Amino acid sequence: MAVRYVNVRSNVDMFSPVVRATGNIAVIGTAPSGTDDQPVAVADPGAATKLFGPATVPDPTQTQPNRVKLNSLLTAALTTLFGQSPGPGQVWAVKAAGDAVKPLSDPGAALAAVEELDVQFVVIAGTPLDDASGADNGAIGKLAQHVTRVSDTGGEGKERMGVAMLAKGVSDATLVTGKGKLVSDRMVYVAHKSDDDAAAAVAGTIAGYPPHISMLLKQVAITSAPFSATEIDAINSSEEFGNPPKGNGINWLVDPVLIPGGGVYLGEGYTGNPGGMKFIDVRRTVDDISFRLKARLIRAIGTLRISRTGLRALVAQMEAVLDPAVRDEVIDGYAIDIPVLALLDADPAALTDAQLQAIQNAQADRVTQILVSIDYAGAIHRIALTLNFV
Repeated sequence: MAVRYVNVRSNVDMFSPVVRATGNIAVIGTAPSGTDDQPVAVADPGAATKLFGPATVPDPTQTQPNRVKLNSLLTAALTTLFGQSPGPGQVWAVKAAGDAVKPLSDPGAALAAVEELDVQFVVIAGTPLDDASGADNGAIGKLAQHVTRVSDTGGEGKERMGVAMLAKGVSDATLVTGKGKLVSDRMVYVAHKSDDDAAAAVAGTIAGYPPHISMLLKQVAITSAPFSATEIDAINSSEEFGNPPKGNGINWLVDPVLIPGGGVYLGEGYTGNPGGMKFIDVRRTVDDISFRLKARLIRAIGTLRISRTGLRALVAQMEAVLDPAVRDEVIDGYAIDIPVLALLDADPAALTDAQLQAIQNAQADRVTQILVSIDYAGAIHRIALTLNFV
C-alpha cells in the first residue's frame, strides 16, 4: 500500500430547502359526472371534459343552429381557468354533490377534501357572492372560513386564498364591507359583467404571476362589458386627487382606453380586507417569504446551539433567503435582530442580573426569539401628475 501522509474521506450532506408552489389552484363545483368530493389533478380543458362532462351541450329546444345550454359548472370554470396567460401551475378539481348547472349551496365536504392539497387558491365554480352565499353557512361564507382556518392552523405551506365573484353586473360593495368573516385578506372578490366564470379567470391570472407582482392592470382572458364611473365609485369609493383610494375590498374588470388594442384587465389588486393587508401581492409575498424562512431554518432545530457562533450561523441562514429577495427587488431591505445574540456579544461584566438571567433562560428553555423586519416596496398604483403651463 502506498504511503499517504494525508487521508481525506469526503462526506457530502448538501441541504436544499423545500420550495413552496405559488400558483396551484383547487376548483370546486357541480358536474354531471365524476366522483363526489374526490380531488382530481386536471391538466387541460380536454381532460376536464372527459372527467366532468362538457361545459355546454346542444340545446334541442332552440331552433337556431349552434345554440347551447350549460351542462357543467365545474368544466366551464376549468375551461376559463386554463384560458389565462400566464396561467396556473397545477390544477385540482373537486366535483361536489348538487345540480350540475346550479351554484353550489354547500361546499363543506369538498372544502374538507382540499385541505391537505398543495394549493394556494380555492375557487367555487359558478357561485356568485350574494346575501345567501355570503352567510356563514353559505358557499362563499364557508370558503372564506376555510382559507382563513387552514392558513392559520393547517399544515406548513397550506396557506391559501379564496377567489369569489359577484353576480354579473352587480356593483354593491356592501356585500363584503362589514360582513364579518368575508372581510379577509385571504379572500379576493371580483365585480364583472361577463357570462364566464370571472372568479376562475381571475384566480388563474393571479396564479400565473410571482407572489410579489402587483395584480393591478394585469390582463384577464375573459369577455366583460365595462363598468360606468358611477358603478366603479360604488365598488371602490370615489378617489381624490393625490390621495390613495380607500377601496372596499372588491376588484373590478376594466378596459382602459390608454392601453393599445384593448382587453380586459383587473382594475385593482385588493384583498377582501382594505383595513389589513390591502393588496394581493402583500398577502402572497408574506406567505412565500415566511415559508422560505421556515424551510431554511428547519435544519437548525436540534443542531445549532444558543451561543454566539450558533446564533450567527442562524443569521447567515436567514440572510441566504433574504439577500436573493433583495437582489430580485422582491423586498427593498431587511433587518435581523436576535436579542440573546446581542447579550452574548456584550461584555459579560457589563450585563445586568436581568440580562444574565435572560441568557440563562434562553439556554435552559432552548427557545430563541428572532425579530425580522422587512421593507416591502410596493408597486406604483396611482400617479398624481400636475401640469403647469406658463
